[in-house]
This record gives sequence, structure tokens and C-alpha cells, in this order.
Amino acid sequence: MTAITIRDVPDDTVNALKVRAAQAGKSLQAYALELLSREAARPTLTEMAARLERETRTALSTTDVLDAIEDGRERR
Repeated sequence: MTAITIRDVPDDTVNALKVRAAQAGKSLQAYALELLSREAARPTLTEMAARLERETRTALSTTDVLDAIEDGRERR
């Protein structure tokens, strides 16, 4: 595993994270690792858009859609 060093973190930020870590019953390191892991697992908007594009592609033509609508109307 790789170690990460973050420099110049404001004291207020460190203190807030220490409090949250303690409330979660974790060390600051474990809490920060959890935050980073959760963020890395979340897809970005670009990744989500690409997935949506892949999953919503269709080979239907306008004619196919209009034919299906007409078929539905005829079955009424």
C-alpha cells in the first residue's frame, strides 16, 4: 500500500476531522482512509454520463417506434 502525505492542512480542518473520527470510534488515519476510499469509489459525473450513454443506446429507428405505437393503438 502507498502512503499519502497532505501538507498545509488548516488546523480547523484537522480538528474537525479528529472530532468526527473520535465520534466514529476510529483513528484519524482510519477515518481519513475511509473518506478517501468512499470518494474514490464514487463515479464522477463524466463517468456516470459515459455509463448512461452506454446503457441507454438503442438500435430502434423512428419507424420502429411509430410502428410500435400504431400496433398498440390497433390492439385497443
